[in-house]
Amino acid sequence: MSALANLTRRVGHHRWFGAAARLLVPADRVIGRLTRGRVVALGLLPSLVITTTGRRSGKPRSNPLLYVPDGDAYVVIGSNWGQTHHPGWAMNLLAEPSAEVDVKGRRVPVRAELASGVERDRLWQLLVDAWPAYRTYVRRAGGRDIHIFRLVPTGRGAAAEPPPAG
Repeated sequence: MSALANLTRRVGHHRWFGAAARLLVPADRVIGRLTRGRVVALGLLPSLVITTTGRRSGKPRSNPLLYVPDGDAYVVIGSNWGQTHHPGWAMNLLAEPSAEVDVKGRRVPVRAELASGVERDRLWQLLVDAWPAYRTYVRRAGGRDIHIFRLVPTGRGAAAEPPPAG
């Protein structure tokens, strides 16, 4: 991991970081869309762009997210930077679990599975190992049950981790 990525992980729990990051999300969306998920979150952490179907509008909605690979799936969390409300993309997945992710330049159709119980605990550990600030976000969220999803590929496309070469 680069020195900048390490620094980002250390400061990620500060309120100012979340506020600044929320301001950068629109630019991150555009960059992610233009690069088909090759460049998001400034390239510091594993990131993807998820496209969900708007639960009210029915229109496609794209958002950059950090992810953690879990086998061929992508694990994402609706932390919303510790805000007291759920992010729109998470609510969209609850209404319509079929979505698409752009990751490392590949478009992958996925089906979202809301994690619970022991599986949720296992995925939570993967997430906080990758981004320790999630612990802070949970405290800030005011008791909100933060959703964790496994995005499971449903068709042709890339797995969360490419197979080893040769």
